Amino acid sequence: MNRPIRMVAGAVFVAFGVLVGAVTYHQVIAGPDYRDDPRNVRVATSQSGRERGTIITADGVVVAESTADPADPLVFRRTYPEGSLYGHTVGYTTFLFGSQGIESSFSDDLVSYRDATISGVLQAILGGDVRPRGLRLTIEHQLQEVAAEALGDQRGAVVALDPTTGAILAMVSTPGFDPNTLTGPGAAEAGQNLESSPAEPLLNRATAASYAPGSTFKIITTAAALEAGIASAGTPFPNPVELELPGSTATISNFNGQACGTGSEVSLATAFSFSCNTIFGMLGMEVGAERLVGTAESFGFNAEVPLEIRSIESSIPPASSFEFDVPGLAQSAIGQRDVLATPLQMALAAAAVANQGEIMVPYLVAEVFNSEGIVEEATEPVVWQRATGPAAAASLAGLMEGVVTSGTGRRASVPGIRIAGKTGTAEVPDSAPHAWFVGFGPVGATAEDPQIAIAVLVESGGDAGEAATGGTVAAPIAQVVFAEFFGIGQE
Repeated sequence: MNRPIRMVAGAVFVAFGVLVGAVTYHQVIAGPDYRDDPRNVRVATSQSGRERGTIITADGVVVAESTADPADPLVFRRTYPEGSLYGHTVGYTTFLFGSQGIESSFSDDLVSYRDATISGVLQAILGGDVRPRGLRLTIEHQLQEVAAEALGDQRGAVVALDPTTGAILAMVSTPGFDPNTLTGPGAAEAGQNLESSPAEPLLNRATAASYAPGSTFKIITTAAALEAGIASAGTPFPNPVELELPGSTATISNFNGQACGTGSEVSLATAFSFSCNTIFGMLGMEVGAERLVGTAESFGFNAEVPLEIRSIESSIPPASSFEFDVPGLAQSAIGQRDVLATPLQMALAAAAVANQGEIMVPYLVAEVFNSEGIVEEATEPVVWQRATGPAAAASLAGLMEGVVTSGTGRRASVPGIRIAGKTGTAEVPDSAPHAWFVGFGPVGATAEDPQIAIAVLVESGGDAGEAATGGTVAAPIAQVVFAEFFGIGQE
């Protein structure tokens, strides 16, 4: 064979190899991505009429189910009996808008294989159960209803979880949306209206939106100081009316523009109870950037929270950014400047204090069960982060209890239950302040006690507007949820 023929043959073989490689890549490697892409109309069409498994709450309330079309029993429509109450958490699965929430992340479990697709045929041949599986959530329905009612039509979020396991007990974001409007007649118009609404009803404010945490971040500043041995509950601090920040003309003042109580000195416990910005600005500068940022990251900042649905990172700038910005460090120590947190993150911060410094992986799905109701998979609690040591966590718990018994969080108190908390009133440019409350109960719980950690956020002061504080707006919402959880004031 002469050289020109060999070259042509070689080129043909190379081209053939490239073709085989491309086909293999698109079929084997990239194929699943093409298949699962919500823009794949062929797959969306095939799945939209398929039966999907039931989703129920921890106490058995159905929140998603498939109902057969009376005209064609082989065609199913997905319905959401509780409407907007679980819209952000359970999400939806639709022909026009794809899938979101639990419906998306657990689609492989929920989908039925009773069809003529290759996967369905193979499942049947191999003797597998072709019927869809169902999910049991960790959310307690009554607690979810109470949290939603307490938040009302104010924009914001409530997250409640079990600090010892990570199981999410309630997750509410307002305004919400009814996923049923996206599955029936008029779905296209309903979807467009939701997407264009300035209220952003599709946004899950509990996990996918971040806010200045304000004074709730003082939990983390205090943890850094306790761990470093810089301060304890009784450590005295100077008590200025205004804290001048070195290297600038900026100052930090307390909420009321006055000193932190009477006297020339004030203890850390008093400053924590009354959320004195001047003291925590000082403390942040004394702690230093490395410790402050490192402690924030041990609480989960600058990391993706491992949750079954979309959750964005809470953030604090790197320690190096404060090298020539001491005022920024002081302002970050009080939860302002460039510090941002999701309500989920702040609920986890409270949970860390309640759980001796450990943060458990949060989760929404407790069990996956088959068509006969038999549990096939159950979520086991797993430690995610070690936020702080047990001794520091115990000290923090005492400081947070003081906030509720005699400080800014008194409106979160529940008769007969030791509640710990921290309020926050976060300043926002061109807006009323965000109102926060984070906390847990009961303080000093034993292994047998039911426990709950909570974060409440009300955007831009809610109904109170400029007059809002965390203690007057967010703490009462937390109180209602605590009271429901502990059965206070009920028959």
